[in-house]
Amino acid sequence: MADQTGANMMSICLLLVCYFVTTSSSSKPPNIILLYADDLGYGDLPSYGHPITEAPILEGMAANGLRFLDFYSANPVCTPARASIMTGRHSLRTGVWPGVFYSGDYGGLPLEEITIAEVLKTQDYSTAHIGKWHLGVGENYKYMSPNQGFDYYYGIPYTHDDCPCLKCFYPDRPCTYTCNMNTVACPLFRNLDIIEQPTDFTTLSARYSNEARRWIRGQAQANQTFFLYYAFHQPHNPMFSGEQFTNSSKRGMFGDNVLEMDWMVGQVLEEVREQGLEEDTFIFFTSDNGPCMSRPFDGMGSAGLLKCGKGTTYEGGQRVPAIAYWPGRIQPGVTDELSSALDLLPTFTNLAGASLPADVIIDGVDMADILFNHGKSLTDTFLFYPAFTYPDIGAYAIRYKNYKAHFLTSGNPNSGDEWNPDASCRRDSPQTPFKPALVYDLDIDPQEMYVLDKNKYYDVYAKLYEIKVQNEATMTWRPSEINKPFNISLAPCCNPGCQPVPQCCICPHQLTGVVTTPVMTTQMVTEEITEMETVRIQEEIDSRPGNA
Repeated sequence: MADQTGANMMSICLLLVCYFVTTSSSSKPPNIILLYADDLGYGDLPSYGHPITEAPILEGMAANGLRFLDFYSANPVCTPARASIMTGRHSLRTGVWPGVFYSGDYGGLPLEEITIAEVLKTQDYSTAHIGKWHLGVGENYKYMSPNQGFDYYYGIPYTHDDCPCLKCFYPDRPCTYTCNMNTVACPLFRNLDIIEQPTDFTTLSARYSNEARRWIRGQAQANQTFFLYYAFHQPHNPMFSGEQFTNSSKRGMFGDNVLEMDWMVGQVLEEVREQGLEEDTFIFFTSDNGPCMSRPFDGMGSAGLLKCGKGTTYEGGQRVPAIAYWPGRIQPGVTDELSSALDLLPTFTNLAGASLPADVIIDGVDMADILFNHGKSLTDTFLFYPAFTYPDIGAYAIRYKNYKAHFLTSGNPNSGDEWNPDASCRRDSPQTPFKPALVYDLDIDPQEMYVLDKNKYYDVYAKLYEIKVQNEATMTWRPSEINKPFNISLAPCCNPGCQPVPQCCICPHQLTGVVTTPVMTTQMVTEEITEMETVRIQEEIDSRPGNA
């Protein structure tokens, strides 16, 4: 996307006036809640076409809110997608490339980057983050959310497959997914203090819900405007469920996982209603990327009719569910306007009456006209960067209006292996350049099956190439934070200074419990699969320039 900061600023100013005139009965800005699923695919919810998934709360939000049909995650994997949703900027601008952070990484989202929480605090918002972070830990927890604008934190600071696999299903069923067995057990933080390690996942969702409700209640009692960023672990592998939801759905463990997340959403909505805040609270639900399709027989997400899934720049990798909900302010309906996670920071900034961060390029635009008037998007362009992007590669694909051009493609392990009948999705599908690009009309071909004839659509091809050249000339790449060295001693440890790391990193009050050390729990996991995942993670870390 070309640098259009000035245009964005003018649009936001105009829409800010429009918004407060047409939708607000009070000068007080709304509370804002961002609900963020992990690996939930475009086709995983009933309102997006899944025939047996159960998600009654999210379905209620969709029926009574605004459901987006053309909403994109900013990247097809967790860490860069989260950097973008927090900053409104492509992750390469923030140094969050290539790939994802692990527990012992030195790097993280640079503290100079301005997050949604930091913007809203300029308007006296109280801010909280519950759940997954995955934007770096660093030395002395330097990069965690309490140091990025959040007043309160309760959660796990990275993806939970970057931990040894413990029990995942009530009462003591083992995990069925591969995990990293060479690092510390998953730590549960309150602010910057570890309160549990290893984390009990069979009770985690209930505890997250209790924390979210308690915190919302406290803000209501103090008459304090607030921002809650609630980042679920569901339905990322390894899936887990508590007593209430284990074996509770027709869709197996994946369905159980989604149903538990749906209940968690319901707990938030219930507390908002009980506190009389429903008409004063803007709620937005979406997912960080497309579905993981690597586990076909024990829980796999769905991209619906879209091509491929997580890790790819095909539609299934980045087009995701999104629902905006604000009773009395947002009229129920459906929109097919182009929008993305990059747009949330500008939109929240508008709602709060705040100013955009100065002297930085914001890649997103304000969605106010879409939300409150069912109007048009302020952008007609979106750039697709792969999970493992580099400056000499640039954008894999570009969308302009209803057209999308693939200049390069590649498969990804998260989109399957031999069981996926589409070979271009699989991990062994190599990086492949296309000259001319593969251009599709997504309005009539969202599956990306039929390449448009270059001679017939010459003007479309020319426009897409023009956008590519323009953006490559103006895009700035901050030095990579992910390529900084990895050191297991940086991994969070409840028992600092103990030996041997990582096995000894267990909270002392848990030593008398059922779980003794993470190493002993490897018997719960299929050894061959676990070794494959551990080797994969280690190879990725070793391939970084700083570790070469």
